[in-house]
Amino acid sequence: MQYRRFGRTDWQVSEIGYGMWGLAGWTGSEEAEYTAALDRSVELGCNFFDTAWGYGKGLSEQILGQLVKRHADKRLYVATKIPPKNFKWPSQSHFTLEECFPAEHIVKYTERSLQNLGVETIDLQQFHVWEDAWAERDEWQAAIEKLTREGKVQHWGVSVNRWEPDNVLNTLHTGKIAAVQVIYNIFDQAPEDNLFPLCRALDVGVIARVPFDEGTLTGALTKDTTFPADDWRSTYFVPENLISSVEHAEALRPIVPEGMTMPDLALRFILENPDVGTIIPGMRKMRNVEANMASSDGAKLSTELMAQLKTHRWDRTPTSWSQ
Repeated sequence: MQYRRFGRTDWQVSEIGYGMWGLAGWTGSEEAEYTAALDRSVELGCNFFDTAWGYGKGLSEQILGQLVKRHADKRLYVATKIPPKNFKWPSQSHFTLEECFPAEHIVKYTERSLQNLGVETIDLQQFHVWEDAWAERDEWQAAIEKLTREGKVQHWGVSVNRWEPDNVLNTLHTGKIAAVQVIYNIFDQAPEDNLFPLCRALDVGVIARVPFDEGTLTGALTKDTTFPADDWRSTYFVPENLISSVEHAEALRPIVPEGMTMPDLALRFILENPDVGTIIPGMRKMRNVEANMASSDGAKLSTELMAQLKTHRWDRTPTSWSQ
């Protein structure tokens, strides 16, 4: 496992972190299986774990808290998120700060996360949705400053809405935010335009989420793939999205190097960008943990292959199903 400096936090975080959404709220999550997978990730050098109260109404946070206790001899970085008060994902431009993150709500859910995690301080507390129009509002800034002074949170971050990487730029200029979490992968390259240069200038850590485009970049989906009704992906991979996503993945398949899987290529593409501090693929099975962790070996993709991958950029805008 290779490690990178995570912005001005000065943490040394594993290049491959652990996204914990899939452990609560997705079908097929078995406790014994994901417990073994989490433990194996620590053995392989993973030290950054990203969860949220919204993942199973605190269940995923509790799972992470148990992991931290089992590995009390290791420095594991805990990142979680405050849900919007209206519990609507993603945020909409007409939502107000009062609807989503009034000061008392920020405090209330930070306290709940502390309890679920069983820790005295949260390394990185993030806003689970965001609107840049809220940047200069005093309420959220005063609330996070208070929680930081009390030692309940070490650093603050923002999880940027899907396909809206610029919807945080003014907020970063406030100096209150030490990390930003954004969708970045072979298809979603837009953060390179404005967000990453600003993060570099302000020394803000970057968490790359959805490295496999919700599964498209694993190469496993087909135009006939279906998901159970209670699985989040059933509402995301509507026909309009599924068909186009599979077609984009199939166009990529011919340039995957011999001996390399599409998921490995997807992770290595992201790791080529020095602005990224860590990647947080979702993992529930041991084999996925071992495969994903192996991508952090310091090896580089060729200049020619990177040039080809850049041509697979797919700019999208939020829709009713993009969530």
